[in-house]
Amino acid sequence: MQNLPPVTRILLIANVLIFLLQKYSGWDVDAYFALWPIGEPELMRTADGGAIEVGFHFWQIVTYGFLHGGWEHLAFNMFALWMFGGPVETALKTNRFVLYYFVCVIGAAMAQLAVIQFFNPEGFYPTVGASGGVFGLLVAFALIFPGARIALIFFPVPIPATIAVVGYLVIEFVLGVTGSQEGVAHFAHIGGALAGYVLLQTWRTRRLRGPEN
Repeated sequence: MQNLPPVTRILLIANVLIFLLQKYSGWDVDAYFALWPIGEPELMRTADGGAIEVGFHFWQIVTYGFLHGGWEHLAFNMFALWMFGGPVETALKTNRFVLYYFVCVIGAAMAQLAVIQFFNPEGFYPTVGASGGVFGLLVAFALIFPGARIALIFFPVPIPATIAVVGYLVIEFVLGVTGSQEGVAHFAHIGGALAGYVLLQTWRTRRLRGPEN
């Protein structure tokens, strides 16, 4: 942890602390800070048998990225954040890394909201997790360090980062289209990755053009 760049370290600590608050505080954190679909609010049953009105609020496009559905969900995302966040932050520097990460989180939220709105308008469920930011980090790592090799959990053989990330995104797309893995926001993952790719390409184009007269 000591060797991690500051923003990556802060993100790791914040995610863990907020998850503990979410899990053990007894407060309905998800009701206010998870990402809910756009539309009329609905009533959600609380743990004490009561009910609370839940619905979309603009701040949720950021706050959902600090909530998680369980220990396994948290561990997977924090492992990826620890693994890829440090190198990407070092390469992009602090200010750009902060902007990049949250653009990916917001891009993932926009993709998820759009998919629900257009393809599952009757669906009313919360989205949580740092995965949108994490998938953006995967894309950045592959573009910044194309010669690096990484091993995916479901394919533990080191392969070039670009092939691994593209392959992972293809799998996410197939799973999202077929609906064969319920409870996972596959298109949010893709949205985070695309948002990161577009931002990186925008920065690259500006750098190649140089300062304008």
